Order: sequence, then C-alpha cells, then structure tokens
Amino acid sequence: MREREKARETERERAREREREREREREREREREREREREHKIKREKDHKRKREREKEREREREREREREREREREREREREIERDRERERERERERERERERERERERERENG
Repeated sequence: MREREKARETERERAREREREREREREREREREREREREHKIKREKDHKRKREREKEREREREREREREREREREREREREIERDRERERERERERERERERERERERERENG
C-alpha cells in the first residue's frame, strides 16, 4: 500500500514537472512570438520612415525643378525684354533717320525754292 502510494505520488510529481516544462515551453514560444512581432513592427516603422524620406526627397527635387523652371522663365523674360529694348532703339533710330531725311528734303526745297 505504502509503495503504491509513493509510486502514485512520484508519478503525480513527474506529471506536474512535465506540465511545468510544457508551460515554460509555451512561455518561451510566446516570448519568441512577441520578439518576432517587435522586430516586424520595427521593420515596418523603418520601412515607413524610409518611404516618407524618399517621398520628401522627391518633393524637394520637384521643388528644385520648379525653381529651375521659374529661373529659366525669368531668364527668357529678361531676354525678351532685352530684345524689345533693342527693337525700340532700332525704331527710334529709324525715326531719327526719317527725320534727318525730311530735314534734308526741306533743306533742298529751301535751296531750290
């Protein structure tokens, strides 16, 4: 009787130890899962941050391109203004030449008349 009781107690103790070991293994697995989730979250955050940085860099590049285009447009406008000034100067010069020609014509008329 005593031997059977001891054997049953020993078996119960082994069963409790196996259960504790299974629980420790489940806890280790939960910890590994939490670690995988943490790593995955960190990776997603890094990926998201890189994506935002790339988008910001693309936006900065688009802004630099818009600024270059505005500068090219200002330069074209300066060139057009210079050309308009030259044309006005040529027109004034033609007008002065016509005026001189009329003056010479009047002078000839006075001399002939």
